[in-house]
Amino acid sequence: MNATTLDAAATDTARRNKLVINLLLVSSFVVILNETIMSVAIPRLMETLGVTAAAAQWVTTAFLLTMAVVIPMTGFLLQRLRTRPIFILAMSLFSTGTLAAALAPGLEMLVVVRVIQASGTAIMMPLLMTTVMTLVPPETRGKTMGNITMVISVAPAIGPVLSGLILYYLHWRWLFVLVLPIALGALWLGFRRIENVTEPRDAPLDVASVVLSVFAFGGIVYGLSLLGVPPVPGQPPAWAPLVIGAVAMIVFVQRQLKLQQTNSALLDLRVFASRNFTVSLSMFAVLMLGLFGTIILLPIYLQNVLNISTLQTGLLLLPGGLLMGQLGRRAGRWYDRIGPAKLVIPGVIIVTVVLWAMTMLGTQSRIEYILAGHIVMSIGFGLLFTPLFTVSLSSVPPQLYSHGSAVLGSLQQVAGAAGVALFIALMTAQSARLAS
Repeated sequence: MNATTLDAAATDTARRNKLVINLLLVSSFVVILNETIMSVAIPRLMETLGVTAAAAQWVTTAFLLTMAVVIPMTGFLLQRLRTRPIFILAMSLFSTGTLAAALAPGLEMLVVVRVIQASGTAIMMPLLMTTVMTLVPPETRGKTMGNITMVISVAPAIGPVLSGLILYYLHWRWLFVLVLPIALGALWLGFRRIENVTEPRDAPLDVASVVLSVFAFGGIVYGLSLLGVPPVPGQPPAWAPLVIGAVAMIVFVQRQLKLQQTNSALLDLRVFASRNFTVSLSMFAVLMLGLFGTIILLPIYLQNVLNISTLQTGLLLLPGGLLMGQLGRRAGRWYDRIGPAKLVIPGVIIVTVVLWAMTMLGTQSRIEYILAGHIVMSIGFGLLFTPLFTVSLSSVPPQLYSHGSAVLGSLQQVAGAAGVALFIALMTAQSARLAS
């Protein structure tokens, strides 16, 4: 084979890889966007469907629970299935759930189809990260991981923003109607153009680990979602699912440590043998806690305390979300040139200072100060996520990429739920103190 033929083959491979990654990026952005898009719609659902706040909250809670339960299983799926069928499976589930959600006659059906949506969403993110780690050489990973930053951090951040803008003008069903054509387009394009770029291998499925992961991750996320929320008759106390989840998690971890000796773990914990992975993941958990807590609490504060509309809330938070995405892409290029430390340290300082400043917000706080603080905080997050993603996954052996991606996704759900619970609990306690 001559040099010209080799160059042509390399060009075709590079073009194929770029197409696959771009399709996964667009599709992942769309599906992750739905993780938080319904949070602002809860009051509208209560009004149009005639349900209580606790019942309407299940539209979001069911989505988060499904994500927490399915993501730990994606390490197994990514080993057993090739790229094309698993992409088609994920987008088919998401598209079906989105169509059914737009047509749902009542709350019960809406909760069920949100579970279907979340099942597809849970598969897409680990698929994207594993594929990127497999196809992109280490010297250019930062640039590509910068695009993933937009998916993991920006999509959930702008979900409530877009939701507020849509709900100001349209019915809540348009939250799904507007997403459906994009999802169907990605599915059709993936069916026509995406190629298999990873090779499957035999991986046994340990049913006991699956059951344990459901109780472990599901129990913890559900328990966290109950913290800070007024108790409802018939609803278990928050400590009950937390205890069940914690016990199941201990047993789950012990079982994985045993099974990984024969390479049969559902979630291989040898990824934590890398110090860089462990440290990066710890920082990522704290950041997601702060990000998700802010995503939920800031719109509530703006609307309930400062009495601004959903449209104004959306417009105020939009610049920060867009800036985070753009900076995340640039941070990827900077990472390839200067490494992680010179990005992570300033980012941590910026986020810490802004979160401290937000503790002083009150009933008379000026909108322009909040806008400036949100933009500055978004700059900090934009500097942080890309290097942390890249360092963490680049530190594990290639055969553990799928497990590293699953661990990262699982931690995002738990940390996000913890952030929402913590911020809401603090807000509730502060409101009670001011009222007394």
